[in-house]
Amino acid sequence: MRIGELARRGGTTTRALRYYESLGLLPARRAANGQREYDEDDLRLVHEIRSLTGIGFALEDTRPFVQCLRDGHTTGDACAASVEVYRRKLAELDDCITRLHAVRDQVRAQLEEAEQRSRPCGR
Repeated sequence: MRIGELARRGGTTTRALRYYESLGLLPARRAANGQREYDEDDLRLVHEIRSLTGIGFALEDTRPFVQCLRDGHTTGDACAASVEVYRRKLAELDDCITRLHAVRDQVRAQLEEAEQRSRPCGR
């Protein structure tokens, strides 16, 4: 299939596909006429990349998942390197949640202080 069809079926743009290609995430196969050619395996790679980036993974984080699929596994997370990326992302999310809880607690405390100060005298 051509790049336009891959973009349409993969839910992305031709520009994004060219970028994936420049990063080595998508193979750069060309027909005799110089046009890019893709197949169903490439569509699986695009779906994997889009799925992972859609939930907050950086493009570089998708590399082990893409490689896992290229190695013939049925899913991109069937390899140890992919599982490690999951672990690292989960730790990153846990850290972010911890920081957000601390910020929320600080804002709550400041709100309570502001409410105390804003009460009219004698009431």
